[in-house]
Amino acid sequence: MVLKQLRGLSSAKRLYKTIIYNPSRTIICSTSTHLTQRLIQEPISRIKTTLDSEITNKNIQISWDSILTSVNHHSPPKAQLVLEWRLEKLLTQNEKNDNMHSDLISLCGKIHSPQTAMRVFTSMESRGRKPSSNILNALISAHLSSNNLVTALSIYETMQNSEDYKPTAHTYNLFISAFANLRNDKAMLAWYSTKIASGFLADLDTYEALILGCIKLKRFEDAERFYGEMTVAGIKPNELILHNLLVGFCEQKESVKLRAFLKDTLENKSMIGGYLAEKLVGFYCDLELVDEMEWVLVELTEAGHNQDLDIVSQIYNGLIRVYAKLDRLDDMEYSVGRMLKQGASFRSDKDVENVICSYFRQGAYDRLDVFLEFMKGSCMLARSSYELLLDGYRIAGLGEKVDLVIEDLEILEKDLK
Repeated sequence: MVLKQLRGLSSAKRLYKTIIYNPSRTIICSTSTHLTQRLIQEPISRIKTTLDSEITNKNIQISWDSILTSVNHHSPPKAQLVLEWRLEKLLTQNEKNDNMHSDLISLCGKIHSPQTAMRVFTSMESRGRKPSSNILNALISAHLSSNNLVTALSIYETMQNSEDYKPTAHTYNLFISAFANLRNDKAMLAWYSTKIASGFLADLDTYEALILGCIKLKRFEDAERFYGEMTVAGIKPNELILHNLLVGFCEQKESVKLRAFLKDTLENKSMIGGYLAEKLVGFYCDLELVDEMEWVLVELTEAGHNQDLDIVSQIYNGLIRVYAKLDRLDDMEYSVGRMLKQGASFRSDKDVENVICSYFRQGAYDRLDVFLEFMKGSCMLARSSYELLLDGYRIAGLGEKVDLVIEDLEILEKDLK
């Protein structure tokens, strides 16, 4: 037993000595734009005044989509005022660019304000501007976003009966998507059939909506069928399609199909995104499928796949989490070493504490010391981690180590002041 512990301690030391910490890999969250912060902070009475003072050049590039989403999250009335301000500017500047009106109507849909969308449309018509298919599609989208189905269908019928602004492929996609989100499979498939009958082919947006609807309705075989049709047609799936299919495989606990799906995804040079990785790791961790996570890492790191390091980090952290839970110290340490050598890092204090708990459960205090020495040299431990160490050492009756942790904690608190 002692010999095994010494071998474990020796391997841990070798492991952590080989790691070079790279601070440039630290994940930094981006902050909100200056304008978004101002709009959130200012009272409602100053929203339009703030916009006037901040936006003095109409050619300035601004992401209204992200601004409205953030502002609406904090205060829907403020987001409404932003829309009204933009409409007022279009009117005062006598804007003749139809795309500007279409974009504004689309923004109304983003915050579920079909009434404002109608105001934009009627103001455009009152100035002699003729509607276009793009503008009417934006108007349909705005109404569908609020489940205003009657009005959306009325606009569609107007387009059907016109000569100048007939329904487009996008028009049908809007209805397919809307009914997919409502879990209305009959209406979803009926609109899909109508699109095909109208002479349009299924495109990426069509398949995205169909697969989403099938997964929501737990019609997993239909989702796979549509995915197969899409790939045969040479259409490359986007992250949302991949995520929804993965959700389906996870809900069915189909690990074999999931591996085949991931292999196909990576072979086609598709990237695994954040949502996909989060769902994937959660599924594997729940079922403790460490072999599957190891396989994914091999596919990502040894097959020359240029994968985002943040995604690799998510998978490593999931793998370490399970090894720590199972108290497989050798595998846990080996995974920590591989992760850090690759430039990835622990994603949360909880992940670090999972490792610490595993050492305590096994009474591997010397190996824990090696791990802590490395962590101190590479990043700052959280206060909760120090408190965990204090509790663990006290239970083990290791008074000297308790004193050392208290000293480290005092230094930490001084540094934070």
